[in-house]
Amino acid sequence: MTYKIVMAPTALKLLKEITDRRVRDLIVKRIDDLKEDPEKQGKPLLGELSGYRSLKAAGQRYRIIYQAVKDKVLIYIVAIGIRKEGSASDIYTLAKKLIRLHLVDPRE
Repeated sequence: MTYKIVMAPTALKLLKEITDRRVRDLIVKRIDDLKEDPEKQGKPLLGELSGYRSLKAAGQRYRIIYQAVKDKVLIYIVAIGIRKEGSASDIYTLAKKLIRLHLVDPRE
């Protein structure tokens, strides 16, 4: 079964902000790979991000935060960015904030 990829406006903006074209191309390829068996890729997240998955991309520095919506056969990309543990610009911190503020919703 092939899933459809949908990106939140914030995720699209974050992707466009990556200035290194090679890195951006690697991330786009990883996103395209999600069309097949998204449940077997990435790791399930816990806590506030429960229900979402994280996939490493571009030399393991970048993370793609996504949710697989089985009943709609779609992959909803929430955020894309660099993992900086303890930093306010950490991608997981940003994803939690987006979800908390209801700025992303795969059911729309």
